[in-house]
Amino acid sequence: MRVILVANPKGGSGKTTLSTNLAGYLASAGERVAMLDLDRQKSATQWLAMRSAALPSIELLHEGQKGDSDWLVIDSPAGLHGKNLERALKLAHKVAVPIAPSLFDIRAGQDFLAALHAEKAVRKGHAFIGVVGMRVDQRTRAGVTLEQFMAQQDLPVLAHLRNTQHYVNAAFEGKSLFDLPRHVAERDIEQWHGLIDWLED
Repeated sequence: MRVILVANPKGGSGKTTLSTNLAGYLASAGERVAMLDLDRQKSATQWLAMRSAALPSIELLHEGQKGDSDWLVIDSPAGLHGKNLERALKLAHKVAVPIAPSLFDIRAGQDFLAALHAEKAVRKGHAFIGVVGMRVDQRTRAGVTLEQFMAQQDLPVLAHLRNTQHYVNAAFEGKSLFDLPRHVAERDIEQWHGLIDWLED
């Protein structure tokens, strides 16, 4: 089972949006997918509860439970650090770090990326990290600042996902971007190509 950890210690960075859409993509591609929801708000759990049985299946795992899926997507809690971060990194094959376009998110992201580099699992090349810009609007100062920050990181920038209601509206129905009609989500799905290539590498 390959494990994707979606992590950023700051709340509101887009972890659950990224996690559910990663799981939705993998399920739509015919993979057996499970999610582990470690966030206190349990938003990913609620999303799965709303998900129709007619959609590609995604299993909910509980902490300590073992699954037999091809992929496990972990929606991590805010404030992940120290021993908890170290344990999570030991499990992960890939680590996706979502960063939202605000001064506070960028500063928190900078500190977190430095902490990731310091972890043994990363130094040994066990966990592979990529950065994802969330709710990016290139016309705004915050969007430009986020892009500049991401370009300075010694890490792959996987995607700049635009600020769109398609993610919000899909979530209300337990859907991901990849469960929407192609003509509705085509522009947004194009922004996922780099992220998908990284996942499958």
